[in-house]
This record gives sequence, C-alpha cells and structure tokens, in this order.
Amino acid sequence: MKKITIVAMICFFIASSVSAQDITVDEIVNNYFENTGGLENWKALEGIKITAKLNQGGMEIPIEIVTLSDGRTYTKFNLQGTDIYQGVFDGETLWSINFQSMKAEKSDAEATNNFKLNQNDFPDPFVDYKDKGYTAELLGTETIDGAETYKVKLVQEPIMVNGEEKENITYFYFDTEAFVPIAQDSEVNQGPQAGVIQRVTQSDFDEVEGLYFPFSMTQGIKDGPSQPISIEKIEVNPDIDDSVFTYPGE
Repeated sequence: MKKITIVAMICFFIASSVSAQDITVDEIVNNYFENTGGLENWKALEGIKITAKLNQGGMEIPIEIVTLSDGRTYTKFNLQGTDIYQGVFDGETLWSINFQSMKAEKSDAEATNNFKLNQNDFPDPFVDYKDKGYTAELLGTETIDGAETYKVKLVQEPIMVNGEEKENITYFYFDTEAFVPIAQDSEVNQGPQAGVIQRVTQSDFDEVEGLYFPFSMTQGIKDGPSQPISIEKIEVNPDIDDSVFTYPGE
C-alpha cells in the first residue's frame, strides 16, 4: 500500500482554479472519485472486506466488515474469542446475534425494508446519484477538526420510521483541497438515541489496488463522545463463503 498525501491528491485536481463560491456539487463529486482511483474503477468493484479494531472503554475489539455489490453485508465482532454477527443481510433477510441471549434474531419488516435501500449505495452513495433519484446540494463551507470542507446535503430514498415516511438525509464534509469526505452526519431514527445526530469521521487515506480508502475512523455523537476505529487491512473483491450470510435460525 502506498501512502497518499495531500500534495499528491492536489496534483490530480483538474479544476484547481475554481473558487469555493463557484464550485458545484458535481465538480466536488467528480474530483472526489478522480482523486481516489477513478469512477469507473469504483463502479467495477465487487466487494470490500475490512479488518479493524474498535476501541471501546480502553478495550480493543476485533471487527470484520464485509460489503458486496449485490447488497449482502455483515459485521462480525470477536468478544473474548466468540464471533458475534451484527447487521447480516443476505439480500432478503436482515438478522443479528442478540448479545444477551446469543441467539440469531431477524429484524422486523420495517428495518429490513430500510436496509434494502442500501443496495443502491455500494460502493458509495454518490456513484450515479442522480440516476438513483438522489439530490445533492452544496450548503457552503465549514471547518471540521481544523480542516476547511465543503458541506454537501445528500437526500436519498425516504425511509419508514414507526410506520411513517421520513426523509433520508446525510451531510457530507469534503476536504476543500483533497476532495475526500472527512466527516458525515446523519440522524439516528430508532432506539434510545433517536433524534440525535451521529457523526462518522475518516482520515489517513491509503491506496489498496489503485483505490484510496480511509484507515482511521471514529463514530459517535456529534459534539459528543466517539469511538475510534483503527483499520488494519482492506481487501477488494474478497472471496466470501455464501453460507455466512444465511440466517442460522434461533
């Protein structure tokens, strides 16, 4: 893997003379894909496997995340030698292991149908976003962790929350020099934290087979506590056993 630098990424920037006031969303998105490997290479991607460690309360938890182009995905935690699967989707059924009972449980119809919407978004929601019926709006600039960014509002397909249709909005913050998204905000829709804004940050972009991925991330509440995620390895087009996605029964 080759370390990407801001200088190298700026060299790829085609429209360097465009001012912050005049730049458009499409120019931001086009430069983002150009600087991270090329849109056609992203569209040819068939899957991603991430091996990482989640730091929770000083304890490092090994995790594995697999996302495939056909929508299948899973996240696997290893707790004291036991693998616990969360958010497993085989294309039709969404299930997870209950942490208390340690049994597999299917998600309800509403959560499953909302999850199916993610099938449009591999490997990135901005790929052909207009063809998917999404809208994107540049809201100006904002400073995130000392970096100047373009704030872009992306509206995707509406989701259902407690039987009512709700807008599906995410705010992306693209670095104004490198044109990579370094943060994104979205509203938590269910559970005890419903209504709060969750933030994901990403940095340390490295090259993996011609594509650039962040190798450092955090996830948490905006302006609140967050959990760091250290990515150790990313594999593109991994060979995954189909059986891992199959609901095992309770």
